Amino acid sequence: MKKVAVVILNWNGEKFLRDFLPLVIEHSASEDTEVIVADNNSTDNSVELLKAQFPQVRIIINEKNEGFAGGYNKALQQVDAEYFVLLNSDVEVTENWIKPVIEMMDRNSDIGAAQPKIRSYHQPDYFEYAGAAGGYIDKYGYPFCRGRIFDELEKDEGQYDDVAEVFWATGACLFVRTDLFKQSGGFDEDFFAHMEEIDFCWRIKHKGYKVMYHPHSVVYHVGGGTLPTASSFKAYLNIRNNNAMLYKNLPQGKLTTTIFLRLILDGIAAVKFFFDGGMADFMAVIRAHIHFYKMIPKLRKKRKQIKPGKVSQIYKGNLVSAFYLAGKKKFSELKTEKFS
Repeated sequence: MKKVAVVILNWNGEKFLRDFLPLVIEHSASEDTEVIVADNNSTDNSVELLKAQFPQVRIIINEKNEGFAGGYNKALQQVDAEYFVLLNSDVEVTENWIKPVIEMMDRNSDIGAAQPKIRSYHQPDYFEYAGAAGGYIDKYGYPFCRGRIFDELEKDEGQYDDVAEVFWATGACLFVRTDLFKQSGGFDEDFFAHMEEIDFCWRIKHKGYKVMYHPHSVVYHVGGGTLPTASSFKAYLNIRNNNAMLYKNLPQGKLTTTIFLRLILDGIAAVKFFFDGGMADFMAVIRAHIHFYKMIPKLRKKRKQIKPGKVSQIYKGNLVSAFYLAGKKKFSELKTEKFS
């Protein structure tokens, strides 16, 4: 058994594999690390490319595309290692990107998951949307990062070059203890894609584990490789899954009020989409809420299994008002005393 398994979930990512897999092999493959591509029933030539040009890479083939969550869950059942590194196909890794994070996790048995610094592939001096320097949520479940609030990206000037505990680690490059991932049931497959890594991190925090960020490991993420940023389906998944995540994980005393207020905020966003001419996004919010309501019986059962409690690294303020009304565009501008 290898110590580390770098597992890339691929769906129609032939171009990304061609561009980025050589560097993953160069900077990862060793006697302690195995590189694996799990193909999520691609319809392009991804598998043929792997067999012809990357024979040293192990291929796992999923019979159908079950999204990020189900695809990884199925594939990882066939992988043995002490640590999983779940890596998007559109990520460019750099030299020594694995070692700092694994050494940190080896030294601290209470770290369940971690991420490196995520910079933008297209703007290398800036943080990238999906992870930046570690993820957080506010009291209504809105995710943000050190280095990224909503769509506002910060330039990396070393301001987040400290090892830090965060709330969630990005699914674009997620380091996780294999035993913990499997014992926790992996990702919630009902999410299909989006928010599943935040939900997973929240669940392991309930178990007493920490989620960390390490700045000495750096990768560059293209982003939007599977679903475009402006996709109404992406908006639907984000809103539906975010509300489902809140229902599963909020402490009992905060559940009803928080969900109620979050649904109102979603409604305000839907009205804005409507008057801005974004009819597809308006309908995405409606569909997301309808499907969230339908999920509640199943979510109630999941909630009983999770046994939610109070966890740390949540921003106790309202990120929407801080960003849009108070003009706070950077993580450093948020008041530290408002973090639990």
